[in-house]
Amino acid sequence: MYEPNYTITHNLLTYLNRIEAAKALIENAPLVPAWEAKFRDEALTRTVHFGTKIEGNELTAEQAQQVVRLDVTIDVEEAERETGILARERDIQEVINYRNVIKWIDQQDQRISPNLFSQETLKTLHRLTVFGLVDEKYIGAYRDKQVIVKSAADTGVVFRPPVSVEIPFLVEEFFSWINDAQTKQLPAIFRAAITHYQLVYVHPFIEGNGRTARALATLLLYSTGYDFKRFFSLEQYFDKDVKAYYDALLSVQQNQNHDMTYWLEYFCYGLALEIERIKDQVLRLSKDLKLKKELGQQVALSERQIIVLELLQNQGQISSQDAQKILPNVSVDTILRDMKDLIEKGVIKKHGVTKGVTYSLKE
Repeated sequence: MYEPNYTITHNLLTYLNRIEAAKALIENAPLVPAWEAKFRDEALTRTVHFGTKIEGNELTAEQAQQVVRLDVTIDVEEAERETGILARERDIQEVINYRNVIKWIDQQDQRISPNLFSQETLKTLHRLTVFGLVDEKYIGAYRDKQVIVKSAADTGVVFRPPVSVEIPFLVEEFFSWINDAQTKQLPAIFRAAITHYQLVYVHPFIEGNGRTARALATLLLYSTGYDFKRFFSLEQYFDKDVKAYYDALLSVQQNQNHDMTYWLEYFCYGLALEIERIKDQVLRLSKDLKLKKELGQQVALSERQIIVLELLQNQGQISSQDAQKILPNVSVDTILRDMKDLIEKGVIKKHGVTKGVTYSLKE
């Protein structure tokens, strides 16, 4: 049976603790923004853009965002017509496909799908990833020939995966391990990191292995309660230094005992950075933890109110004129209604009367 080799280091424990602390704050932030959908859309765009860019996709972040926001069933010709993007058809198709992969993951629920982690799921993710990109006989089917893996950053060979005849056995071994009761006792983040590595190493498909591996790792995190409100994306961390990403993956094979410790540290550190970034963003929008104590519950705010709160945090005190400057397309009456609502919710307080009125965060 497959058995990954690694050591629980001080670094790993530190990263896990940081992730858990940030997770708790994200999930219990005093103010739940009405624009959570905006956070999720941004995370989806980053995941799709950087998840394809690392494989050589040439669309810009703005172009990827345009394609991601189109209807899920749209094809390349429609995408080109709707967005006006002039790019390789393949690049547009890759972005459409990976957007569909993440949408599919979002729809899964392990509570009603106990056999979610299976070869069928792996093949489904692959089918969505490479639709329209490879010969039909290779879509959702294991490769039948040897391949080499090259870095998107240069033309050098990164590594040579196992021969094709070994793939069915290696994949079956991996899924036996991931579904084993003892494995499920391991931290979900470790399991996700190991899933990512092992599928990249086995390289079961002709093309799309990196995206499929990252997708299955994401599915594992989501299904074990580590979706962080779907605000996060690890792909940007991987793409920021492609060489470091490949070096971390290669570190396992270059070690005589296939020790996975460095890869786990790399993966967990990246997740800790991303989740802490989200935590800071959420806390900025949520004021601070004192507010929850005072209100005793979470408070939903509009996007306009959140912008006003951020200004209050930066300046300490503002007038309605200050709010108008940062919300130029919003009427004075609407701003005043928003301020009144914030006062009633116990988020801010009012000082003065008539033209001299100012507002500050409630202590």
